[in-house]
Amino acid sequence: MSGSAAIATTVFGLAMVATIAIGVLSARGRSKGLTEWSVSSRGLGVLFIWLLMAGETYTSFSFLGTAGWSYSFGAPILYLVAYLTVGFAVAYVVGPALWTYASRHGLISIADIAEFRFKSRPVGILVAVVATIFIVPYIQVQIQGMGVVVNAMTYGGVDLKVAAVISFVVAEVFILVSGLRGSAWVSAFKDVLVILAVVFLAVYIPAHYLGGLDDLMRRMVTEKPEWLTFPGHASGGRDSVWFLSTVALNAVTITIFPTTVAGYLSAKSPNALRRNALLLPWYQLLLFVPMVVGATALFVMPSLGNPDLALFSLVTDSLPAPVVAVIGVAGALSAIVPMSVFMLSIGTLWGRTILGGGNGSDPRRPPAADGRAEARDSHAKRLSQAVCVLAGLVALAGSLFYPNTLVELSVLSYEGLAQLVPVVLLALFWRRLTARAAVAGMLVGLVVMLGLWGTENDPWHGINGGIIALAANLVVTVAVTRLAPGPAPARPSAEHIKVEAGR
Repeated sequence: MSGSAAIATTVFGLAMVATIAIGVLSARGRSKGLTEWSVSSRGLGVLFIWLLMAGETYTSFSFLGTAGWSYSFGAPILYLVAYLTVGFAVAYVVGPALWTYASRHGLISIADIAEFRFKSRPVGILVAVVATIFIVPYIQVQIQGMGVVVNAMTYGGVDLKVAAVISFVVAEVFILVSGLRGSAWVSAFKDVLVILAVVFLAVYIPAHYLGGLDDLMRRMVTEKPEWLTFPGHASGGRDSVWFLSTVALNAVTITIFPTTVAGYLSAKSPNALRRNALLLPWYQLLLFVPMVVGATALFVMPSLGNPDLALFSLVTDSLPAPVVAVIGVAGALSAIVPMSVFMLSIGTLWGRTILGGGNGSDPRRPPAADGRAEARDSHAKRLSQAVCVLAGLVALAGSLFYPNTLVELSVLSYEGLAQLVPVVLLALFWRRLTARAAVAGMLVGLVVMLGLWGTENDPWHGINGGIIALAANLVVTVAVTRLAPGPAPARPSAEHIKVEAGR
């Protein structure tokens, strides 16, 4: 191992120890129940909500894929900033509504919400299963992303598979002990490094290789104009229609993403979520930095074999090992934080809804009146933690032995989770929506989505296949509700969507 590799590997190792310590120590003095583990006892303030949800949006893709898309395609990568920013505008309304409903009824996940809304545990189980199918690939993507980052930052000193195992172990240790609160504290550590790293790179990389940002833009306009307009360079039809449909789909879907909802439900109050929705779009400005670095690589390394390595190729080429290590640690933590929340979300979905007997709202399966609520809560938490480990192991095995299988499915993750919008979100605002209609619409949406993808018609005439599937979902949902209406819920609609500003 070279001297540079040894320095970078040492810094990485120390950072991983610090990560575990921060995550584990955050649980001191806290309750040990499922609500604390899964949603931090609904006690996080504006700062920690911001750190947690910012940590979920700035992932390993931000370091690898964003620079890679900028290098390969150009303008289409702007969808990332657009949908996240629009999504936070939607979250200004959706987040407080979900928090109020879940807080009032003691709910901790989207499956919990669906089960309670329809008074049907099978609906909750179906939501949990569908969500799991489309979240596990995301865990694998983060594991493999960290492997690439660590391998690059250590100049090949740490093998990809070793890095994958390390990411799994680090994330599991603190998430099992501290739950969502641990992720929030680790995210604070990560965000400090990310902000320092990307602000430095925004200035240094263009200035070191070119004449600064103005020279970069001048050369892009004169030498690479195709990268600056839709559909970009060789992007496979990602034109303006694709851009708008993808932004619309993802902006709505991210508001009911299981990990996003976990962030909502961990807040102290609806007002904390409103303030967070106003602040988070500013964080997305950091995403422009990998785009700038990817564009710079077009002129410095025009024949780069793997575009996803555009950022770290320039970093390792131009900076000393200690600086490379710090930037690499920021990239590694950008994989670990979202990975930990993904695993926790799956654990919560299964530990309570599928394996733990549900929340007792289904009249066909009433809760046992035996005075053992605390024991059942502890049992559900242990089940959640076990599933958290299992989900991580499945993703780790996929990254080690089948690196392309689940990753291919991750492309469909947003499109698949979008089919849960009616059953999780629309149901809170539309009292007449029945379980039969919501499930029928969801299944039709999933079939349409998979059909378009399987026949290579996604996008279809430039339109994101997921939004076509969601449209079919909504049509069926409305039709079934109109043709086969069920009894309206006993509670008035205000009970479902009232946002208590004073909480």
